[in-house]
Amino acid sequence: MDGVLLDTEKLYTEATQRIVSRFGKTFDWSVKANMIGRPAIESARYLTAALDLPMTPEEYLRERESMFETLMPTAEAHRGARELVAALAARRVAQAVATSSSRPLFDLKTRRHREWFRTFDVIVCGDDPRCVRGKPAPDIFLVAAAELGARPAACVVVEDSPAGVAAGRAAGMQVVAVPDPAMDRTRFAEADLVVDSLADLSPALLLGEQASS
Repeated sequence: MDGVLLDTEKLYTEATQRIVSRFGKTFDWSVKANMIGRPAIESARYLTAALDLPMTPEEYLRERESMFETLMPTAEAHRGARELVAALAARRVAQAVATSSSRPLFDLKTRRHREWFRTFDVIVCGDDPRCVRGKPAPDIFLVAAAELGARPAACVVVEDSPAGVAAGRAAGMQVVAVPDPAMDRTRFAEADLVVDSLADLSPALLLGEQASS
């Protein structure tokens, strides 16, 4: 969801920069690139260690969470996201959202987009008890595939983070990467396809129809 369907990464950056700036620190892509796509507590542990913050990961998360109450409901759809989801739905292609976000945070982020997210057949959040391990482990994608009644090998994962790409590969799925322009593309070498945005994808491309035409 984050960085693929919704443009929430800038909101994460804004909240985190507000926090770390109090300690004279800068939150940039050299740090963020190693955090996106991972469970919140793992990312928080990395952040506090990497920037040597005088706070615990739990304190950071509590402060950030209070900011999310106002920030996350402003999240906007990424370019091409609504159109691609609608085109796949029109072709009756089963779709799932598999997000590391907890269910309450998912609800915040999608507050303005509830009708759109009802398009999806399955929603799996990071606090689902079946998702024992977070990305780069494959748990969340395997749960989503099971909910869809699909074989992992028949699934395509669309991800914006190296951890997400690794999780998709570990699940035995095909992977399309849509990295942020600031990300080093060499970190997405495991992906089957790398595109600039969802506007560059089509149902035919995702379903492998172009190769056979």
